[in-house]
Amino acid sequence: MKKIMIIDGGPRKTFNTASMLKKFAEGATSVSDQIEVKTVRLYGLDYKGCMSCMVCKIRGKVSNVCKFKDALTPVLQEVAEADGLVLGSPNYFGEITAQMRAFLERLAFAWLSYNDHSLTAPKRMPVVLVETQNGTKEFNNCNGYGTMEYSITQALGEPEKLIAYNTYQVKNYDNYELRGFSEPDKRKYREEHWEEDLQKAFDAGKRMAECIKDK
Repeated sequence: MKKIMIIDGGPRKTFNTASMLKKFAEGATSVSDQIEVKTVRLYGLDYKGCMSCMVCKIRGKVSNVCKFKDALTPVLQEVAEADGLVLGSPNYFGEITAQMRAFLERLAFAWLSYNDHSLTAPKRMPVVLVETQNGTKEFNNCNGYGTMEYSITQALGEPEKLIAYNTYQVKNYDNYELRGFSEPDKRKYREEHWEEDLQKAFDAGKRMAECIKDK
């Protein structure tokens, strides 16, 4: 059976990022019952970023999967053996969440050779990067997955990107000090675009599943 790993780097279980990833999973599972889709919520795990233990670089025992033992260790092994990878994160201060960054440190450092500076994953696979953000398409400070995107591209292949702009931050703006945003404008944008964003996620899931099902 083929397997797609979805890594949710957002803190909310049912909000924007989680909703996009859920739709992606629905799209993937609609293609074949021979494709397992597993979602891992990083905020539910107790782990750290790269510990610089250098175990993955020991001469004669080099590994392209992180060997530091904590709750993330089995997830990294599952990603190494998967057939497709989806990463999802909201935008915080122009970047992915700290949890997603820590995950990517652990994922990518083991790929990096300090002999020739190549980046080699256990195997290449299709990748989708999902971002949700408060900014609009025209005005935002998003650096997306930043320098980690280069590592992902070199080791796994060119990723597909899905970005949901101008998302709701809360369900009821009246309860929060958020006067810098026009709730009516955001609601109008959401009514016009959110279902389209979810459909794009669903369609991306179908594309990935179609890509891997017969390989």
